[in-house]
Amino acid sequence: MAKLRVPVTSLDHMLGDDKAIVTIVEYGDYECPHCAAAQPILAQILVHFGSQLCLVYRHFPMVEVHPHAGAAAEAAEFAGTHGVFWQMHQAIFANQHRLSIPLLISLAASLKLSPIELRDALASDRFAAKIRGDFIGGVRSGVNGTPTFFVNGIRHDSPYGVATLSSAIDQAFLAAAA
Repeated sequence: MAKLRVPVTSLDHMLGDDKAIVTIVEYGDYECPHCAAAQPILAQILVHFGSQLCLVYRHFPMVEVHPHAGAAAEAAEFAGTHGVFWQMHQAIFANQHRLSIPLLISLAASLKLSPIELRDALASDRFAAKIRGDFIGGVRSGVNGTPTFFVNGIRHDSPYGVATLSSAIDQAFLAAAA
C-alpha cells in the first residue's frame, strides 16, 4: 500500500480545517476528465463529513497528454496568491472542455484578478517550481495517474465514488480513535 511521502504543510491548498481528524490529499490535473468527474463527489463528501474532514489539492499536470494542464495549474496558483485558489479551481474544472490561455485570463478577470499579472506570471513560469514540487512529491508517493487520493496518508486504490471514499474516511476515523 502506497503512502504519502510529502506531508501536508501550510503551503498546500486546503479546504476545511487543517486540524481535521481526516485529511484527503488529491493529486489532480485540470485537463483530466476523471479529475473533473471527481469534483462533485468531493463536494458531497465535504458536506457530509463537515469540519471533521480537510481536503488538500496538489498539482499533477500530465502535460504530455493534457497540454493546457500546466498553465491551468499556474493560473490556480496565481489565484491562490490572491486568496481565491478554490474559486479558480472550481472555475477551471467547470470550463475544462474549453481550456485555453484566453479562458484562464478571462476566469482571472471574472475573479477580479489582473489579467495582465496572470499573463506575465504565465510567461515567466512564476509558479512552475511549486507545481513541479507537487508533481515530484506525487511521483515519490507512487502517483502515476489522476486523480489519485490519499486518505490520512494512505493511497486510496479503490474507485473514487462517494461510497468508497466515504468508507475509506470512516476507516480513517476508526484508526484515529484507536
